[in-house]
Amino acid sequence: MFTPLAGAASRALSALHAVRWAGPLLLRLGFGYFWLETGIAKVHNLDGFTARFVGWGIPFPVFSAALSAWTELLGGLLLMLGLFTRLVCVPMIVNMAVAIALVVSANFTGLDDVVEADETVYILIFVWLLFAGPGKASLDAWLVRRLGLAAA
Repeated sequence: MFTPLAGAASRALSALHAVRWAGPLLLRLGFGYFWLETGIAKVHNLDGFTARFVGWGIPFPVFSAALSAWTELLGGLLLMLGLFTRLVCVPMIVNMAVAIALVVSANFTGLDDVVEADETVYILIFVWLLFAGPGKASLDAWLVRRLGLAAA
């Protein structure tokens, strides 16, 4: 039975379907900006960030801190642009996995702590982007169309 409510719901779903490209775009812009901003802050205070790595006992703290900071800065920028999105997610996942393994896990007392850790949520978002891709409103999609490659 088709009711006015069902018709309205159908129209609303159709409207959302028509702008489904906006979800990945908004996620990339917000999440990418977050990483760009944190990366810039760490690069501008690399000595302080390196000191934190020393305190955490992370091997090769000068190199590791610079690598982590630049990964966040460049990764955030590329996410916002939607350029090399899937590729960028790999080092970002590794960066967060290292943070969990070497820093955050010291505070874990159970599964709830693992699930509620910011780094776990970040990894899940990166994994989603890795599998789903950047969406239609991205430089990746533009390059695919421009170069006549398979659909993104």
